[in-house]
Amino acid sequence: MRDENCGTREFRQCVNEIAALMAYEVSRDMPTEDVQVKTPIKVATTKRLAGKKVVIVPILRAGLGMVDGILDLIPAAKVGHVGMYRDEKTFKPHEYFVKMPEDLESREMIVVDPMLATGGSAIMAVDALKKRGARSIRFVCLVSAPEGIKALQEAHPDIDIYTAALDECLDENGYIVPGLGDAGDRLFGTK
Repeated sequence: MRDENCGTREFRQCVNEIAALMAYEVSRDMPTEDVQVKTPIKVATTKRLAGKKVVIVPILRAGLGMVDGILDLIPAAKVGHVGMYRDEKTFKPHEYFVKMPEDLESREMIVVDPMLATGGSAIMAVDALKKRGARSIRFVCLVSAPEGIKALQEAHPDIDIYTAALDECLDENGYIVPGLGDAGDRLFGTK
């Protein structure tokens, strides 16, 4: 996925697969309940997620690449959206869109974005959810920088952060080093 020669199709597939693998860890401590199902042979008792319903919240646009992987494990999850873009001069995020299911206070929120660089977009996304009543929030990314982890933890010490890779640092342009480039551009073949 990090290889600069990795094409759009392969990059999308990698993001999707890693998100699916991370979904197991993210959902590990979610409560389950016993349910009975009739098999072709007899009734069996199995487990399913209990309690709060799950909402996956991609930070647009790059977060969209992670949604299907998580839905593969939690197919009944709802999907909300938070639109953010980063000012390339100030590195500050700007919100332009939020659309959520109802009753956020009674749901498990999983915010997804492939990159956690400065932490600005993640912080603003979590702020937007809390403002709308969300109480249980997890943040999931593929590649992070120590600066982004620190900023998100300081702003929201009550949320868990899951990352597949913790890289060295941010460069002077606010990009993760060694990173993987612009995840949105790589997912959608834009420049």
